[in-house]
Amino acid sequence: MNAGAAGTPAAGALRTLRYAALLATYVQSVNVSIPNAVLRFIQASTSMADDQAGWIFTSYLAASAISMPVASWLAARFGVKTMYQAALILFIVGLWIATCTTTPLEFMGARIIQGVAAGIIAPLSLSIALDTLPPAQRPTFGVPYGAAVLLGIVSGPAIGGLIAEYHGWHTVFYSSIPVAAVIVGVAQCSLERKKAPTTPPFDFFGYGTFTVGMIMLQVLLDRGERMEWFESREIWIEAMTSTLAFYLFFTHVLTAKTHFLGKHLFKDRNYVLSTILFFAFGFVLLPTLALTSPMLDEILGYPPITTGGMTIPRGVGLVGTFLLMTRMPPLIDNRLVIASGVAVVIYANWLMLGYSPLMDWTPVAVAGFVQGVGMGMLMPSITKMAFSTLSPTFRPEGTGLFNLARVYGSTLGIAIVQACFYNNTQAMHLALASHLTPYRSAVHSVTASTPLQAVGALNEMITGQAAFIAVVDQFKILMLAMVVVIPLVVFLRKPGPAN
Repeated sequence: MNAGAAGTPAAGALRTLRYAALLATYVQSVNVSIPNAVLRFIQASTSMADDQAGWIFTSYLAASAISMPVASWLAARFGVKTMYQAALILFIVGLWIATCTTTPLEFMGARIIQGVAAGIIAPLSLSIALDTLPPAQRPTFGVPYGAAVLLGIVSGPAIGGLIAEYHGWHTVFYSSIPVAAVIVGVAQCSLERKKAPTTPPFDFFGYGTFTVGMIMLQVLLDRGERMEWFESREIWIEAMTSTLAFYLFFTHVLTAKTHFLGKHLFKDRNYVLSTILFFAFGFVLLPTLALTSPMLDEILGYPPITTGGMTIPRGVGLVGTFLLMTRMPPLIDNRLVIASGVAVVIYANWLMLGYSPLMDWTPVAVAGFVQGVGMGMLMPSITKMAFSTLSPTFRPEGTGLFNLARVYGSTLGIAIVQACFYNNTQAMHLALASHLTPYRSAVHSVTASTPLQAVGALNEMITGQAAFIAVVDQFKILMLAMVVVIPLVVFLRKPGPAN
């Protein structure tokens, strides 16, 4: 009885810690997309150009991708509790700085700080939550953890739009600070301060070259349009640095015995193909939000609360289908589910090609919901296939690379569609303006007190039309990304009974 009495508070503390870890996972995920519905207000407050808006997302994602692989090593070196609390405090600092910024560079710096902290919070939250569970229950914890990640990403714009509508965009970031502070307090009270007896080896050379290569590639994609691509010396330097870094990384992989990404992972066909599919999943997941919200907010002029609300059907479809998929009978061939999920996403993006400036909210809600259903089918089925034939010994390492593929898919996807968007906007603006004559009805529909104002109003109308066409064209890129990877499903192997 004494043991039971003594064990009850401990069990309650572990449960509280587990919920706090899930909440931390949700908070760092929601801050990926929470600025979506308030982009034009952030741009106005920081004098941010239109072609810099994508950096709001890519800076956060790229920074989290950099810190994520080294999180476990830092926890072993300095202790889980120390690193977890430090990351949460750093996250709070990044949120606070974001509310004080007045220039684009300051705001990007705040997002980078948030991203670095988020890259540590996410894996450590999973590790902490798993430690609070008996071994028999740990394999099923991926369901609530995955749901927390997805729910955070898809609910961010709705929450941001609702808060900004009544309290301004700064409150969007302020709102996460007390939540993160509570999690720090829970960790202080419930998380044991322990450190690994020895610090595990870590391939810093491989990690460093891979990270430099990805950073330079990301900067190249983000800055290319503004710097006129290879007309700029800066772009040449970034391209050559990225190429050299990747050359050193792959040489290191082929020659070293131990390295950042183990060769054994690439010997499992299902794992490699599933990781590529998960990269494509990330390539579509966040770039769709990065295109839809500005389309509604800046081009069609919807208020923040409406812009955020338009993401709710997509979130309902995604999270609801994800939870249903966890109860799928094991007799169903997972390859068929993956193929069906990709087909549904392709169909959803095809629906998005039919968007029109004259539409109401219905097409956006329907296409978003359909895409959410497809994505909800894909995430659990791809994850299951990736680890179905991988040795349990390699699963911790494989999990890190697998999640990294989704993050890099999102950050590179956003950079690519943003670069193509602004290039297409300029091309469409020229095409539309070239067909404008004094006899066009559009010319006479513009009313202004002076000829100069009339020209300005006409140019603004053409720019809006060009931007809308360019946005729709980017949904075609996302659709083609899924079309390209669907043949990979044919090469997946059906796991044996033992798996």
